[in-house]
Amino acid sequence: MTRVVVVGSGAREHALAWVLSREADVVVTPGNDGMAAQGLRTSSASALELEPDLVVIGPEAPLVEGLADALRGRGVAVLGPGADGAQLEGSKAFMKDFLAAAGVPTARYCVVSDETSAREFFQSTRPPYVVKTDGLAAGKGVLVTANVEEALNDVREKLSGTAFGDAGRRVVLEEGLSGVECSVMVLVDGERAWPLATAQDFKRVGEGDTGPNTGGMGAYCPVPELDDVVPVVMETMVTPTLRELARRGVDYRGVLYAGVMVTAAGPYLLEYNVRFGDPETESLVRLYESQLLGVVEDCARGRLTSAPVSTPGAAVTVVLASRGYPEAPETGDVIDGLGPDGQLAEPMEGVVVFHAGTRRRTDGRFETNGGRVLAVSARATSVAEARRRAYGAVEKIQFAGRVVRSDIAREQEE
Repeated sequence: MTRVVVVGSGAREHALAWVLSREADVVVTPGNDGMAAQGLRTSSASALELEPDLVVIGPEAPLVEGLADALRGRGVAVLGPGADGAQLEGSKAFMKDFLAAAGVPTARYCVVSDETSAREFFQSTRPPYVVKTDGLAAGKGVLVTANVEEALNDVREKLSGTAFGDAGRRVVLEEGLSGVECSVMVLVDGERAWPLATAQDFKRVGEGDTGPNTGGMGAYCPVPELDDVVPVVMETMVTPTLRELARRGVDYRGVLYAGVMVTAAGPYLLEYNVRFGDPETESLVRLYESQLLGVVEDCARGRLTSAPVSTPGAAVTVVLASRGYPEAPETGDVIDGLGPDGQLAEPMEGVVVFHAGTRRRTDGRFETNGGRVLAVSARATSVAEARRRAYGAVEKIQFAGRVVRSDIAREQEE
């Protein structure tokens, strides 16, 4: 049986390990208590020490740091780009310059390291104003505002290192785009690219997309009304990107995540991520429950020759976060509604609970141990029914100060 090592400790990695364990011997490093309670093997050993046939790297940081390169250098198949390809997420300034070279449609931008240059850029554009950290910020380094003084204050905090340390000492400013945002995740095997099912995530912490950006408060898939967008994304974004990667000698094998804004003038690329999205993955795996291992392995080995086919149905994921998230999450609150295996104490059809930030107490109960705590994923024949199941399960899980949005996939209710 294939030995697969999943690198990471969040709900995304839990979801990947959960689905891959149906067909393979899976170990998660380092994993978390919720995964272990559900019967998944976790380990503090390094990926290479676990003697894998295949490694799936979940988070972006180890990719940027070159983990995939080190593993491939030892002959291990890896789903995840090397450090050269991971720069597409590791530096937003690099990414925007890359997009310009590749001819990918994206918002007008400027890279600055001082407030004067930022003010000049804002004077040349109209609101909303977009301010992004150049480096990694766990999905939280973006401000979108119609207030220029708020934008400038955010620039000052980032450049000073107050907000995101060295990751923010250079910022990318963009013109704001209006439209429908969606996520298109694509598997790239070094030469070919195949899209997975479309997904929609919800970044802001508050109802109606209000409040600060987070790592993600929920997601659903598929998004049927965006089916016509995928061929355009592949033609105008992914194909030119692969061409430019090849020109630069980059052998990219892994997930290329396109965050897209569909405007009245057509789709524009907001950003690339170089790994599976979170929490989109917690929904996505529910549509690929019987074939993901083969697809992932073929991609890692450069032999993915056909598009993965999702099963009928839909999935909705709702994230439960700690009080104070995202600015100052508090931990240590006891979670009610989970059984000793980390799933619902009262099971519901089609519902799986993935653990992001939990810790198991000596009495066997779970407590909060991170900003995002749990991702409740429900599958059904339609988005509306999956949403009903997901929120039904969410109501069974309680802890002090619980932060949860009630409007994930609301537009799909009818």
